[in-house]
Amino acid sequence: MTRTTADGPQDDIRVAVSTVIFSLRHDGGELPSVVLPLVRRTRDPHAGQWALPGGWLDVSENLEAAASRTLAETTALAPSYLEQLYVFGDVGRSPSRVVSIVYWALVREDVASTPLPEDENVAWFDTADLPELAFDHRSIIEYALWRLRNKVGYSRIAHGLLPDLFTLAELREVYEAIGGKRLDPANFRRQVEGSGTLIPTREFRTGSHRPARLYRYNHDVELADRGPLPR
Repeated sequence: MTRTTADGPQDDIRVAVSTVIFSLRHDGGELPSVVLPLVRRTRDPHAGQWALPGGWLDVSENLEAAASRTLAETTALAPSYLEQLYVFGDVGRSPSRVVSIVYWALVREDVASTPLPEDENVAWFDTADLPELAFDHRSIIEYALWRLRNKVGYSRIAHGLLPDLFTLAELREVYEAIGGKRLDPANFRRQVEGSGTLIPTREFRTGSHRPARLYRYNHDVELADRGPLPR
């Protein structure tokens, strides 16, 4: 797109689509880590620095299709949840005039544990320990984390990080990882079971501890109608 001023046509404004894609990783810490994939840039500007996966918007593409395509091309990941986050277009964010339409997405831990493309330019990073990032991508990630932490309390977004069937302990871990603090198990159980948003199944997960009942989300009930969960 070309902008026109009193002096005539100026440089083209290019439109890019990028995605902040979150997952969880159990790495031996007190809580699971919130992680995301980054792509190392191979050309200027910011050659060698890490950046969010993304690419240019094709003139024939819808925005969500472009977000899915660029994710698949750069990381081979297919998210379980995808939502438009914000439009970032400050004049000084890039040497050329670039407006980025940014999505945020979630993938389940089992998906995130599959190998990324065999390319040293794609890797997972803990959101608490990010490398130097290109452009304004650190600010974008911080905004996406803020959005995630706020939305998890009043929506079913945690489902994007869980399998279809899950235990209450697994659900609680998602809330703890995103909020960065432990929650009282008894209080959490009381609130989620009273919310009407979960349906207990007849299945159990067995292991080294006593069997734990598996739950699924009740998609006929919106969490926002029942009040926020513990945070």
